[in-house]
Amino acid sequence: MPPLSPYFDIKKDAQGNEYMEVYLMGIALMRLVLTNKGTAFTQEERIALGLDGLLPPQVNTLSQQILRVYRGYQRQPTSIAKYQYLRALQERSEILFYALLERYLEEMMPIVYTPTVGQAVQEYSSLYQNARGLSFSPLNIDRAQSVAHNYPWNDVRTIVATDSSAILGIGDQGYGGLAISIGKLALYTVGGGVSPFHTMPVKLDVGTDRLDLINDEFYLGVRQRRIRGKGYLEFIDKFVDAITTRWPKAIIQWEDLSKEVAFTVLDRYRDKVASFNDDIQGTGAVALAGMLSACRLKNEGLSEQRIIVYGAGAGGAGVASAIIEGLVREGVQREAAHSQVFVLDSKGLLVDDRAMDVYKEKFAQPAASIKDWNITGSIPTLLETIENGNVTALLGLSGHPNSFTQPIVKAISQKTTRPIIFPLSNPTASSEGIPADILEWTSGRAIVATGSPFPDVEHNGNTYPIGQGNNAFIFPGLGFAAVLCEAKKITDDMVSTAAYALAEYTAANHLENGRIYPPVSELQEVSIRVAVRVIECALREGVAGKTELSDRDLDAYLRSRFWRPRYLPFVRGQ
Repeated sequence: MPPLSPYFDIKKDAQGNEYMEVYLMGIALMRLVLTNKGTAFTQEERIALGLDGLLPPQVNTLSQQILRVYRGYQRQPTSIAKYQYLRALQERSEILFYALLERYLEEMMPIVYTPTVGQAVQEYSSLYQNARGLSFSPLNIDRAQSVAHNYPWNDVRTIVATDSSAILGIGDQGYGGLAISIGKLALYTVGGGVSPFHTMPVKLDVGTDRLDLINDEFYLGVRQRRIRGKGYLEFIDKFVDAITTRWPKAIIQWEDLSKEVAFTVLDRYRDKVASFNDDIQGTGAVALAGMLSACRLKNEGLSEQRIIVYGAGAGGAGVASAIIEGLVREGVQREAAHSQVFVLDSKGLLVDDRAMDVYKEKFAQPAASIKDWNITGSIPTLLETIENGNVTALLGLSGHPNSFTQPIVKAISQKTTRPIIFPLSNPTASSEGIPADILEWTSGRAIVATGSPFPDVEHNGNTYPIGQGNNAFIFPGLGFAAVLCEAKKITDDMVSTAAYALAEYTAANHLENGRIYPPVSELQEVSIRVAVRVIECALREGVAGKTELSDRDLDAYLRSRFWRPRYLPFVRGQ
């Protein structure tokens, strides 16, 4: 088996203790992010590895380093400055970066992920400092196999790949979308236990339709319009072939692909490589988990709800699919389940007698079912759907800020004692509603969760926790499970199982306090619980490559394999 990298390998001594065998010397060790311990190199290592005199005399512990860099972080004046500080740290010393992020995860997650990462994406070319990951473009896609071999990690297991066509709620961002892949993988590692020695962010640079980017002298991506249609799929084919050849055990998370290609890409490759689309499936799973928790809080079943999904892009379609499958799983006939989930796009309710994109058709309500509705136009609006459909839950995935107005919220609060209202669009500026407003308009009766972080709300002397329906509660555990069981495929049941595992964890630990999602500080524990259930599902479905895991204590096994940041002793290799 080849070493992890041409530059280092991780081995065990006779007592089973891990150490890093390095094939570099001197200053080169401090320039490679995964071999740089900085002031934590011991005196013995400094002498043996050609570092003597290249560092300050004092040897620091990892804890001392964390304290120093945290103080530097606190001095940063803005969120984007904090983001840049953390990214610079990651490119200098990756182990220290993850040790810092792990210790201050709840504080720093809004910086490395949503909402701050949205600004980082938009300003990527002007903020650029260091290369990271692998980039495929029309300039090198015909050399995809050799490009893959240029990446210095020999055992990549987790890839987040984006074409940046639909970033968060801010659309086409060209090359800047790579920041999303970097941020997602940071959460895979700190939240899901996936070693950074086995991860790779990927930018699929098929161009951009943003002329302002193409004409920007500092823009770093290819300066051409997006490749579409057959050419696009041929491009992705070459990428997938290169990945599966170089790293046959890798999983791929498709990230921020536009609705025009997201479903096609998911279906085209899910049987060729273990893969999933976080915007479709991850969003669907985390929304379903929140709905299950909210229903428990109401002492009602999911089957008793009539639900609007406001927004019919990839995320909205994923949420609608997940909830319909959840209803079926709980015994509702599929046709009846479909009738309980109303999906709206920018024109209004999806009804089968109106024009729409093909992927939306399966969510359209029969025209006959709404013929007696009281509406003013030909297509029911959001307010008309609430009033005529007796809706009890409203989930926002539209990217249209403040679209959950007072009349909308009051209308749904008249249909149920405790309305479920989730403005889930990211980043914060795209949220369909403000939790404090929603609780004010419903006299504190609404059950509210958001996509971006919002503070808890004080209303009439009561504190209402605002849960964050963050995909990070799903994808790290799902991906960790797929990696450890060497899944041949990531099935729909594995994804829905992740949703139910999250809901079970919340019910056991937080529901009595009114929380429908756990705090971000518990992300690691959530990921382990999710991963256990997902591996069990993979074993039942026969898609786990490591069938011997059926005889293991999965909780103990996952905890033993959960990567945590620490410095290993270094030994000079031959």
